[in-house]
Amino acid sequence: MLKEAANVSQPKGEPRRRWFDDEYFDLIVWFGKDESIWGFQLCYDREHKPRALTWTSQYGYKHTGIDNGEHIWGNSKASPVLVEDGLFDAPSIGERLEKEAAGLPPEIAAFVIEKVRAFNA
Repeated sequence: MLKEAANVSQPKGEPRRRWFDDEYFDLIVWFGKDESIWGFQLCYDREHKPRALTWTSQYGYKHTGIDNGEHIWGNSKASPVLVEDGLFDAPSIGERLEKEAAGLPPEIAAFVIEKVRAFNA
């Protein structure tokens, strides 16, 4: 079940954010000055093949893989970066998110689940 992280850093000049996570998901939600949801990033399958669905009111959707920076043998670990990735399985990710969303504030859960289900609808 997704639970909210405490003491999330709030970089100056960036939208306020809240962070929720569990073993499978990380969900970062950004808020506009009027406290409406400006966007979110849903990272999933963290242990096997990490990917992220990002949605913002300004840019819409983007689905990416997460390169964790550990694949270069003999070098130090690099910072994780988002890279182009294949298809997003909205039905199965939406279903799993709905099961794990009980710990989210209801308005955030409803918004994110609706956007996940609407991807490529």
